[in-house]
Amino acid sequence: MEPIRLNKFISDSGFCSRREADKMIEQGRVTVNGKRPEVGAKVTARDKVRVDGNLLEVNAVEPVYLLLNKPPGIETTTDTSQRDNIISFTNYPERIFPVGRLDKDSEGLIILTNDGDIVNKILRAGNKHEKEYVVTVDKPINQDFVDRMSNGVSILGVNTRKCKVTQEGANRFRITLTQGMNRQIRRMCEALGYEVQTLQRTRIMHLSLSKIPLGQWRNMTDPEVAELQRLIAGSTKTEEGSTSKKRSGTGEVPTPGKSNKPKSRGGGSPAGKPGGRSGSAPKGGKSTAAGKRDKPKSSSSARGSRGASKGTTPGGKGRSAGAKGGRRR
Repeated sequence: MEPIRLNKFISDSGFCSRREADKMIEQGRVTVNGKRPEVGAKVTARDKVRVDGNLLEVNAVEPVYLLLNKPPGIETTTDTSQRDNIISFTNYPERIFPVGRLDKDSEGLIILTNDGDIVNKILRAGNKHEKEYVVTVDKPINQDFVDRMSNGVSILGVNTRKCKVTQEGANRFRITLTQGMNRQIRRMCEALGYEVQTLQRTRIMHLSLSKIPLGQWRNMTDPEVAELQRLIAGSTKTEEGSTSKKRSGTGEVPTPGKSNKPKSRGGGSPAGKPGGRSGSAPKGGKSTAAGKRDKPKSSSSARGSRGASKGTTPGGKGRSAGAKGGRRR
């Protein structure tokens, strides 16, 4: 193994994104061969890298790709000390992190993964990957509103990129964006004199919210993972693929590392049967402790309805094509 940057080594282990790794290095939570390194240090496979005293191993974790229908009130953060964080809410048995953000008051589709290589490829504005939302506002809209939203609105000192907007009701519209500025839709509406009442993300690229109950998650199917890899194959994960952070005001794009190639995942078995896995987590669920991830097993842990006791379901290579069961948060 050739020397690589320490933050990439940590990201490749499935622990967190590169940006979060740099923060932990700055905080003194990381050691290399027993010594505290500087940000930008390089390591090899022979080095002993620990986070909070726990030894990390690269390529020790099978890639995970989840789709969550996030309810309002859940914070899109990996800080498990923060109340109502998305990691504890999902309660997945392995360490994962969200791809991008959804506001606390917003709901809808969000990807969670341990594959740092896909994060910026999906999020960089220059890669122009679509994200679709359904929005309701506090008063009736008209064609002028649709036209102005479609052609770009001045927020945070710049004009937003042209986008597709269609009216679906007196005060409801559907909008498809290819950029992800901080609270972009809410700021665009505010600039035109409207206040967002509800905001739901229904699609990320080819991935749909369909058949995922609010507050529940499911694994991506084999075809979904394969199509995701195909769509991001030509995408950049570097800064030239993004608008300037200073200009856009975005604070939601973590810097990724590279992880394993996804292993085969089946996707035809109904949830609750062998080979399927979906779930929702109790509010107080615990995330996996840093550096103490279990190695992938042939069986998967069943995640049932909120408040129900945990159990195990016979596992297989398949993954559920839709989440069933559970109750809304």
